Amino acid sequence: MRISVCTDAVFNGMNTAWAMRIVKSCGIDAVEFWDWRGKDIDAVNTARRELDMEIVAMCTTHSALTEPAQRKNYIEGLRKTIKTCSILGCKRIISQVGNTIDAPLLEQLDSIIDGLKQCAPILGDAGMVLVFEPLNTKIDHKGYYLQSSDEGAEIVGAVGSPYVKMLFDFYHQQITEGDITRRSIAMFDKIGHFHAAGNPGRHELDLGEINYGNIFKELSERFPGNDKYIGLEYFPKYDVAEGLRKLAVAF
Repeated sequence: MRISVCTDAVFNGMNTAWAMRIVKSCGIDAVEFWDWRGKDIDAVNTARRELDMEIVAMCTTHSALTEPAQRKNYIEGLRKTIKTCSILGCKRIISQVGNTIDAPLLEQLDSIIDGLKQCAPILGDAGMVLVFEPLNTKIDHKGYYLQSSDEGAEIVGAVGSPYVKMLFDFYHQQITEGDITRRSIAMFDKIGHFHAAGNPGRHELDLGEINYGNIFKELSERFPGNDKYIGLEYFPKYDVAEGLRKLAVAF
């Protein structure tokens, strides 16, 4: 397992290229971020090359897969994101699926699956993987459609493409359903990316009830040599650089 740092979370409000330099100084060679719009992509790309870092993932621009009427907008946003990813050498695109709308849940599920099926050949041509994310609705994302990792795994199976996987966020799934060690192991082949933060509070990984040391040990031992990343998507409570250096040594 490898780690990347979500700069938009860990360095909230900081210039991305500058945040990358701090991450590198802490001994970590990979970053990711949320919306690429509004960022100086040329500066990020220059920093990536100068620092020999990898841009692991970024979010696409539109999330309403639950709404068939938004399909065109979603695909247009995906194509624009793919162009940006191509510039930065990024191979993973993060997506939400959208909020619940006034329609039967089964229709919304079908819309998500159909939309991802339409995206699969576009992603395949680009050589990129889209990872869609279940989120907790109890604390952070009220009204969001997809909460369950079980349903997420079912969606991956229904789409049936190596270019569409699930993002398993330990923080969100601990709140929603727990049993995260067993779940992440059982669903490993359907997961394309991980996120991690402490719970409660969404702070450093060693704050709270989640035993990340045990989780990462289990995953590494059961799936040796895998190339999946764990994105550090937390909001620091203490010194950022000190926390990142500690994690760099742990990995």
